[in-house]
Amino acid sequence: MEQWFMANLGDAMLAGDELDRVCALFGQLGDRNATTAVLMRHENYGGLHCELMLYFPPELADLAACVGAKPCGRPDSSGLGVAVGSRQRIADLRAGE
Repeated sequence: MEQWFMANLGDAMLAGDELDRVCALFGQLGDRNATTAVLMRHENYGGLHCELMLYFPPELADLAACVGAKPCGRPDSSGLGVAVGSRQRIADLRAGE
């Protein structure tokens, strides 16, 4: 099983600064796969507001560690978008489901 990582940025309305930081760190990666990406999804666990979850694929383990992401299983592709990187990463994820 591939080891993915997840970071909860909290209330999606307030997550902009942290999302910008993740995007900037991604841009600083020197040697990265051209089809990789940090994926995102708005999730609601019964609260008033949704939370912005980021999903880091195995090849971005170092970036995930920099932002305090926790290990998780491979995310379901339903509702995922690209926070930063290649849209191909979602297609690759769907192909593996």
